[in-house]
Amino acid sequence: MSKPISRRRFLGQASCAAIGSTALFNTLLNLRMAGTAAGQTIGNDYKALVCLFLAGGNDSFNMLVPRGPAEYTEYAAIRRDLALPQGNLLPINPVNPIGKQLGVHPAMPQVQQLFENGQLAFAANVGTLVERITKEQYENETVPIPLGLYSHSDQIQQWQTSIPDRASGIGWGGRSADLLASLNANQRISMNISLSGSNVWQAGNQVVEYSISTDGSIGIEGVEGTWNYNHIRGAAIDSQLDLEYKNLFEQTFVNKTRGGIEAHHLFMNAINSAPPITTPFPADSWLGDQLRMVARVIAAHESMDVRRQTFFVMYGGWDHHDEVINNQQEMLGEVSACVGAFQAAMAEINMVPNVTLFTASDFGRTLTSNGAGSDHAWGGNHFVVGGAVAGRRIFGQYPDLFEDNPLDTGRGRLIPTTAVDEYFADLALWFGVDKSNLPLVLPNISRFYNLNSAAPPLGLFQS
Repeated sequence: MSKPISRRRFLGQASCAAIGSTALFNTLLNLRMAGTAAGQTIGNDYKALVCLFLAGGNDSFNMLVPRGPAEYTEYAAIRRDLALPQGNLLPINPVNPIGKQLGVHPAMPQVQQLFENGQLAFAANVGTLVERITKEQYENETVPIPLGLYSHSDQIQQWQTSIPDRASGIGWGGRSADLLASLNANQRISMNISLSGSNVWQAGNQVVEYSISTDGSIGIEGVEGTWNYNHIRGAAIDSQLDLEYKNLFEQTFVNKTRGGIEAHHLFMNAINSAPPITTPFPADSWLGDQLRMVARVIAAHESMDVRRQTFFVMYGGWDHHDEVINNQQEMLGEVSACVGAFQAAMAEINMVPNVTLFTASDFGRTLTSNGAGSDHAWGGNHFVVGGAVAGRRIFGQYPDLFEDNPLDTGRGRLIPTTAVDEYFADLALWFGVDKSNLPLVLPNISRFYNLNSAAPPLGLFQS
């Protein structure tokens, strides 16, 4: 059992850059857990956060689209060849009127239905911000902007760290896990489970991700399997692990390797003993396969003896500088179908109120066309799904889309009106992070939210 991490130590570590490691060590070192920080008080419940990262930059103003007469005219004028037909949009009816009529992409009927059923909400025009900024301040360069704005690598990192003004290898999901990990009685399997390999979001000061495949835990090569040679290799490895080493690095390596093997067996035994997921997921879908495995792990959480888990799922290929219409028809349709199936699976295992899935992406995209597609931009739209979500609502400000509007920095690159910090703060608070500890998880949150406020930053969840 790991020692509790002090508030001072946590703050000191949070300011340091992450130390790089090889893929092997990333797998072997993900079993170390941190204790809770001071101020945490948690009920005896289970909660899971699922990050669906749309890598490449989703053109999200074709995901959540104006459909009223006046606002659609604005949208069609600036989007031109990228505009969706008004009559094809799937209407949604928010319970909090925003002065605009909106619809979702015609390939997303499951998202439309989840919204109308009160299990899905949209967060409008979200993006990375160092601090609030106006168009005039942007043009005059009087307020700092995020490091490497419009760059894939920089913005992916900032969406996962929520630190926009410097490079960091520690993610806000990892910092949350550092605070909450001791809630899990089983300390041999990381709270943070990735279906998409190494990622910054789940990297903490003491907690890192436990990478699995769509078939389950990966295990240690040469130890698992039925082939006789594997048993011979496994016996040889076991004999090496049973030795005592004087060299501290060698002994630490052995301990982590042995822990990795134990975690693999614990994980697979829990997965295989849980009731099967019978909800059908889309066939031949990598995203669907990932979300099905997430559902299987959640179904096995009691056997794993855990109360908090995060999951990282990546779906790439959204950098649509051309063929955006055709690509989004297929890809947004897959997202909708897979998210719909995942939510149905949560109902099957009675976990709808306990699990929240949210989307993230590098950035939004230009409203104007480059003649074939759209280019890198700034603010974009996202959705949150779950039984605890205050659904059928649009959170944040859905912007006007006419060219050269007060948020347009050029070509329809919109200044975000909601900071990622506000978006993530609601998720972290629901997950169990105490409000007093939000600055540990989201170092810039006080620039966008009064921590003394009785209201949450956005209100994404039911009170």
